[in-house]
Formats: sequence, C-alpha cells, structure tokens
Amino acid sequence: MNDKDVKLASDLAVATVRLARHLRLRRATSLVSLTQLSALATLEREGPMTPGAMAATERVQPPSMTRVIASLADLGMVRREPHPTDGRQVIVTLSEQGGEVIRDEKNAREAWLRDRLSRLSDDDAAVLRRAVGIMGDLVNDED
Repeated sequence: MNDKDVKLASDLAVATVRLARHLRLRRATSLVSLTQLSALATLEREGPMTPGAMAATERVQPPSMTRVIASLADLGMVRREPHPTDGRQVIVTLSEQGGEVIRDEKNAREAWLRDRLSRLSDDDAAVLRRAVGIMGDLVNDED
C-alpha cells in the first residue's frame, strides 16, 4: 500500500465518522436508541424474520437481539408472532408505529442531506454519485 492509499483510507474513515455523527444529530425522535433503530431498519429492509436471523443480520449475539426485540415490543414498535412451522420460534414484524419511526428518522436525515447536497456544484455532485456506488461496493464486498 502506498502513501496515497494510506492517506485515502485515513481521510475516508474520518469523513465517514463525521458524516455519521451529523446524521445521528438529525434524529427526528429519541423514542428508540440507535441499536433499536438499526433493528427496526433491518425489519423494514428485510421484512419479517426470526430473532436469530435478526441477530445474524445485525451481527450481534442472539441474547442481545432478544433484549432489543423485547424492548421494541414493549414500545409497540414490533410484533412477535408464532412461527408458522416451528413452535419454538417467533417471527418479528415491524408494526405501523415502528414504520413511522423509521420514516421520521429517514426524512430528518435526508432533509439535512438534501440541503447540503443542493450547495454542491454539478461536478461535485457527480463525484459523490460515483463515490456512493464505490462505497456501497466496499461495504458489500466483505470477506
């Protein structure tokens, strides 16, 4: 790895952390923690799933996910329903209230981003469009 690649890795890491921090500050509601919000987003993206599948997707231990699901169920953000073929399992489903939280959070973040993006030149916006695809490839190409 050459010096340019080392600097790029460092600069990209810092910029990503700073962007994530700015997006977290735009949270529309604090009804749920970031961990809970991530679990809700997984359900919205992937659809109903077992707690074990959620834990694997979120890359946490099953007991941790069980606690997150229980807290979300207490808040009315998710429903736990019997598994259709395995009586020992449940299927976790996003509730309407959970969906509203996801939409509110997404809208708040995207409003801030749209405002920032509107300030960019056409050339810079085009570079970011390419970078988004490249960054997606970086995180989707995990070993």
